[in-house]
Amino acid sequence: MVATGNRAERAAGTRELILTAAERLFAEHGVSAVSNRQVGEAAGQGNNFAVGYHFGSKADLVRAIVRRHSVPIERVRERMLVEVEGSREVRDWVTCMVRPFTEHLAALGNPTWFARFGAQVMTDPGLREIIIDEALSTEPIQRIVDGLNRCLPALPLPVHLERSAMARNLMSHTLAEREAALAVGKPTTKSTWDATATGLIDAIVGLWPAPVTPTGV
Repeated sequence: MVATGNRAERAAGTRELILTAAERLFAEHGVSAVSNRQVGEAAGQGNNFAVGYHFGSKADLVRAIVRRHSVPIERVRERMLVEVEGSREVRDWVTCMVRPFTEHLAALGNPTWFARFGAQVMTDPGLREIIIDEALSTEPIQRIVDGLNRCLPALPLPVHLERSAMARNLMSHTLAEREAALAVGKPTTKSTWDATATGLIDAIVGLWPAPVTPTGV
């Protein structure tokens, strides 16, 4: 029993080392530019097949990194949802979308890589659906989306989908740019993650009621 327990602990420790190394390398270089061998070496694993052994495909590794962070983020969202349930204010629901992420990044300290990792994955056509699917599959996110949709102005479906993508990209790249600046000690537009969240929320809330110009397309 002791030997079995030790093996399980070692395996769990190895998985954590691989996840940390992969997240950093993917954030800094892009997912497609990093091989499993490079991840294994960065994680201190002499076996070239360690990453595949513990995680299978690169898509499985990306999904594991996302889930590693989603638990604490969703915990904050559940707490915030209690406070805004039934709200008719767009800002309340956008806040529930943004602030759990920035609170998580603030709690991790500096440097972090998760925001840049997410932005890199979102540029990969083969992997971006993992982040979208993982995000939209949680019960708190579904409640936020439902609450937000009840408050939004009536928009043509293509416009609604376009602005959803704009909001997602604005959040992803704003957080990734701040994270990158903090990692190398460069000045940032806002002094804290909390202030960054406020600016993002302001921008996203303002995006939704913007006028729709007919394009003839």
